Amino acid sequence: MWADWPAPKNIQALTTTRTGGVSQGVFQSMNLADHVDDNPAHVKKNREILTDTLNIKSPVWLQQVHGVNAVDSLTAPHHCKADAIFSNQPGEVCNVLTADCLPLLFCNQQATTVAAAHAGWRGLADGVIESTVDAMQQNNQDIMVWLGPAIGPECFEVGQDVFGAFVSKDKNADKAFTRIDNEHYLADIYYLARLVLTRLGIKQIYGGGLCTFSDEERFYSFRRNPVTGRMASMIWIEDEEKNSKN
Repeated sequence: MWADWPAPKNIQALTTTRTGGVSQGVFQSMNLADHVDDNPAHVKKNREILTDTLNIKSPVWLQQVHGVNAVDSLTAPHHCKADAIFSNQPGEVCNVLTADCLPLLFCNQQATTVAAAHAGWRGLADGVIESTVDAMQQNNQDIMVWLGPAIGPECFEVGQDVFGAFVSKDKNADKAFTRIDNEHYLADIYYLARLVLTRLGIKQIYGGGLCTFSDEERFYSFRRNPVTGRMASMIWIEDEEKNSKN
């Protein structure tokens, strides 16, 4: 699923769906995560299908920990602990895995820097977006962002702790929560992300209209099934020199 946004023509950005791979059962079929007890051979094959289809080098596969660390794709080792990755080198793929958490893909208008971030509610509250933007080292007004598939506002039930984590830092965050009862809310993770991005001076924000929980045909959802696969959200700068030789 290619990102629907007006990014520069040499920026490639997408989110995979759960179709097109070889995984079986609850992981059917394009699971790209190697930490969810899927058959390792199936995960390896799915990753090969992905890179071969897109004609890209294998990305760095992060060990995501719901934190705020952002790493450079050129130097980061596989399975390093991070929840965001950036690059200013053509052909270097920035990649995060999700199944309800919010994937964010970033680029600047000059198409010289890209980044991907994994934002669960903890990472979002603790500043993973801010860390990603800082790592890009760009004028924030030049940055554009695409919000990939995440659990929608009608399905994301949270407790008082989540409400407090956001509202204690920004009173306007209360608009992202709809009270169910004295202890529970429905949360709009898209709204919360836009709130942070807007506060950073980023105005070009796209996407944010898909729900992983309610769309079982296309997306994995941890809330729907705790044993499940993961989609990849990826962004890279097209290597125009490589393309000219093909």
